[in-house]
Amino acid sequence: MELIHNLSDFLSTTGFNLMTWPNMMMILIGIVFISLAIIKDYEPLLLLPIGFGIVVGNIPSLSSMAVGVYDDGSVLSLIYFGVSKGIFPPLIFLGIGAMTDFSTMLSNPKLVLLGAAAQFGIFATLIGAHMLGFTAQQAGAIGIIGGADGPTAIFLSSKLAPELLGPIAIAAYSYMALVPVIQPPIMRLLTTKKERLIHMKAPRVVSKAEKIIFPIIGFLICAVIAPGSMALIGMLFFGNLLKESCVTERLANTARNSMIDIVTILLGLSVGASTQAVRVVDGVNVGFLTPQSIKIFALGAASFCVATACGVLFAKFMNLFLKDKINPLIGAAGVSAVPDSARVVHTVGQEEDPSNFLLMHAMAPNVAGVIGSAIAAGVLWSVLL
Repeated sequence: MELIHNLSDFLSTTGFNLMTWPNMMMILIGIVFISLAIIKDYEPLLLLPIGFGIVVGNIPSLSSMAVGVYDDGSVLSLIYFGVSKGIFPPLIFLGIGAMTDFSTMLSNPKLVLLGAAAQFGIFATLIGAHMLGFTAQQAGAIGIIGGADGPTAIFLSSKLAPELLGPIAIAAYSYMALVPVIQPPIMRLLTTKKERLIHMKAPRVVSKAEKIIFPIIGFLICAVIAPGSMALIGMLFFGNLLKESCVTERLANTARNSMIDIVTILLGLSVGASTQAVRVVDGVNVGFLTPQSIKIFALGAASFCVATACGVLFAKFMNLFLKDKINPLIGAAGVSAVPDSARVVHTVGQEEDPSNFLLMHAMAPNVAGVIGSAIAAGVLWSVLL
């Protein structure tokens, strides 16, 4: 009899007994993310850790066990500390800086304007989110999804709207992964075949001195304009200086390989684990499966489409005044999904003309978009805090 009683007690503590339909739905979503990463090769370095994290975060357990992301002292909560306090995003930016070549942007500075134009999606989404009932701080955090920059979205939401960090992070990374699906139809819709066939001149050779001076001057200008972007921009340019100085190759190599890989694993897993289907705080469900999350995903999709369209349309506008025309496709790379947007631009261009190589040109607005989204985040943080 005692054995049966003990068995009954054990079964009552298992996930089978505590499992709810919302938990099962989130686990299914996690499996979909994992499948997209493995089968479709959609941003596997991001979607696979996030997808597995979603599964981990939605296995129910007794509250007294304290094993979840939101349980003080648990292993997952300690890892999630790097997300909730905005530690991981600057480290990601350090690695991005160490692997980024700003040469194309420096050789053709006017392409920076395309990266700036794509940031319009951020502010358009901010207005839309505010109209849907989100607070100004929440709207600002949601708007940054339009920059297609996961680390920046996490950083800003951790400062302005930590209660929405999970949905915002998942939305940002989801749309980053779906760049090859979302952008091409918009690019084809807004351009003619003649425009897509435009060949651009080869970029000029940028000197070593320019490459070394740029991250220093670039940081000073950006930090003065938006001090709130200092952590992200500072790490980005510091990583780039490690690379371009040619005297700290070991540090640059560590930043762009080992460190960024470790941080990506921890960030993806903990962000995924934060998406608990139901989480009640002060009698209010602040879990992932809420109407707010649906609105965030809808706004994120809209902002990404607007950002892509603005980049393409601004390139067409610039062509009205330029003697050497820009292929408008590269405007779509103004979002900061590096280097996926640039690759998509190159692929769409080669569908029209296999001899048209747009990758290097597209990298200019692409890296400009990274800088632009970080500055936008700094501005929003300063204004809305």
